Amino acid sequence: MDDNILTTLKLLIIGESGVGKSSLLLRFTEDNFDPDQTLTIGVDFKTKKLDIDGSIIKLAIWDTAGQERFRTLTPSYYRDAQGAILVYDVNNAASFTKLENWLNELDTYSTRSNIVKMIVGNKIDMNNREVSREEGLKFARKHQTLFIEASAKTKDGVESAFDELVQKIIQTPGLWESYSGGITIGENKEHYDQAGCTGYCSL
Repeated sequence: MDDNILTTLKLLIIGESGVGKSSLLLRFTEDNFDPDQTLTIGVDFKTKKLDIDGSIIKLAIWDTAGQERFRTLTPSYYRDAQGAILVYDVNNAASFTKLENWLNELDTYSTRSNIVKMIVGNKIDMNNREVSREEGLKFARKHQTLFIEASAKTKDGVESAFDELVQKIIQTPGLWESYSGGITIGENKEHYDQAGCTGYCSL
C-alpha cells in the first residue's frame, strides 16, 4: 500500500508544558479534541498521510513532554527531523517568552541546518489573551520561521499549520530525498516572502 508514498518526513512538536502540543497533534491526526488531555510523559508519536499536489507524504510526528525531567531524551528526539512546530499559548505570556529557549535547543540538537520551523500560537478560542498576533508575527519574522495562530479545540488553523510546514519542507532543496527522483511539488512559491513567512504572516 505504501508504494505511492513520495517520502516520510519527521516532524517535532515542542514548547512548554500545557500549551496544547498533544491537543494539536490529536486534532490533526484523528480530528479529535479531549478537554481532559493528560500531560505527555516522555514522547508520544503519531503518523498521518498528507496529499500534497497529488503526492502522498507520510508524516511521523513526535510530541514531547515540556517538563524538564524528560529532557534527557533530547538529542535522539531532534535527530534527522525536517520540520519543527514550536507551540505557545496565546493566553500565557510566559510560554511565549520561553520560545527563545526552545529555538536555541532546536538549533543545538538539530542535525539539519535547514530544518523548517513554524511558530504556532495555540488556544485562540479562549478570551484571556496575553500575546497579540502582532507579537507572535514579529517574533516569527525575527527568527525567520513560519507563523500561524490556531485552536486545537475549534480546529482553526491546525490543518493549515501542518500543510504549510510540509509544503515548505518539500520546497527546501536537500532537506528530504525523493524516491522517484526529480519531482517538484508546489511551484507557487510567490506567497513566501523573504522572511520565510507564508500568507498567514501578512498583518
